[in-house]
Amino acid sequence: MTSAPREAENRIGPLGALLCRLIFVAICLPGPVLLAADVTGDLPVSSGERWGLVAGGVFTTIVGVGFGVFGWRVVDRSRADARRLDATGVAATAEILTVAHHLGGESPELDLHLRISGPGFAPFEADTVRPDDPGLVPGRLLTAVVDPASRLYRVQ
Repeated sequence: MTSAPREAENRIGPLGALLCRLIFVAICLPGPVLLAADVTGDLPVSSGERWGLVAGGVFTTIVGVGFGVFGWRVVDRSRADARRLDATGVAATAEILTVAHHLGGESPELDLHLRISGPGFAPFEADTVRPDDPGLVPGRLLTAVVDPASRLYRVQ
């Protein structure tokens, strides 16, 4: 059984990955630091106020660590996708079947419905979002790279 096609995450280089990871670690840190300061600090506050500070520290920890871990995993997935396509990807052709305006975001974008075909795998259809370009019309051929085993693809 073949898996459903999945578009590769945007490629992130080693320096970009390092910077992203440092930012995500920085996002994770304030919550635990706040929580530790609230619990161990000798603040002149009442017990009701202390519980408010502890609740704020817990909330900040959950949100910050959750967002930081999510971002870290996105960077890891992007790097893994790039390595997989570099190692096992084959050149393919993506034919634009339909074009529609993408309703979301602030910049104009297009939803493309593609038929991707190439050697070593059965053709499949997939959707992607691209920046608005008058050259993206039905029938146009784009280059792509596909991992035949997992049907992971990237449209160039």
